Amino acid sequence: MYKGLNFGLGSIPLLCDAETRSISAENPNGERGGGAKAVPDESSAASMLGKGWKVRPCITLEPDTTTTLADVKGPGIIQHIWITVRPDAYRDTLLRFYWDDEDAASVEVPLGDFFCNGHGLRYNVNSLPIAVNPSGGFNSYWPMPFRKRARITIESQRWEPISGFFYQITYALTEVPESAGTFHAQWNRAMATREHPEHVILDGIVGQGHYVGTFLAWEQLSNGWWGEGEIKFYVDGDTEHPTICGTGTEDYFGGAWGFGGEPYSTAFLGYPLYRKEPGEVPKHGLYRWHIMDPIRFKQELRATIQALGWWPNHKFEPLTDDVASVGYWYQAEPHGPFPAMLPPPERWPR
Repeated sequence: MYKGLNFGLGSIPLLCDAETRSISAENPNGERGGGAKAVPDESSAASMLGKGWKVRPCITLEPDTTTTLADVKGPGIIQHIWITVRPDAYRDTLLRFYWDDEDAASVEVPLGDFFCNGHGLRYNVNSLPIAVNPSGGFNSYWPMPFRKRARITIESQRWEPISGFFYQITYALTEVPESAGTFHAQWNRAMATREHPEHVILDGIVGQGHYVGTFLAWEQLSNGWWGEGEIKFYVDGDTEHPTICGTGTEDYFGGAWGFGGEPYSTAFLGYPLYRKEPGEVPKHGLYRWHIMDPIRFKQELRATIQALGWWPNHKFEPLTDDVASVGYWYQAEPHGPFPAMLPPPERWPR
């Protein structure tokens, strides 16, 4: 009987000793036989039906509080996360994942951006590891192995309660191969400058691992074409010149010739958001998953993307656009320190 981790459609028929568990508001500890135990009161929608009939399907996130969504003893692997909540929580709440009793989070990302919904907006995403379905159903299929413990929290930094927070976290208690890295994701937001029109996606990543994805929430503050800049990956001692250098923003995300102004969403690459409403600056959302082509590093990694357009004389124009990003990667622990998270006003969309 196969005892290891199973990945891919070809492994579905294989039997293994893993035990499936799932955490939700109805079973907050994921215990065997621990679901649907809440007892309704007279104010509950289930009061006429009684215990076991959708008594506690969601929770409320109180202002300036951190809620533990999952705290699981390993070894195991998180296989699926589903969350939905109203959009005003997308930038005012922070998801954090901690592996194996580490004090520092390996994932620290505003809720919406983790699921490729940037700018505090709700829109659909149809990719392999991340799917956002109507209306605002966030799904992650990133496999997240852990050996001793997995802890997932959400911090609300909003000034009012956030009601109607629904979630389900499904995982398997199973052996984890020694070679399995742990999942990481980091958010950054900055304004590009004329003097140095470059956005830093990741910096200071140390250890052995592989980079698996990029999400960008790009806010255009200049007229015209905005995506002429190149993405660059500096690997294992690269200084001035990167080992991996793209040829343009639309090229990196699998499109061509300025996307033709047409959004798309596919298994590994997508441009699911192009929004230009009256009175707004244009907003873009883009993702690229390096699932079939991970960028491997042995010691360190840095990733940047340029913000370039065109001057009327057909020379590159440095842009002062507002760019937020999420970089996703796996690595051996321990990981390097993350930069300090921006406070809510500096995360709010324009």
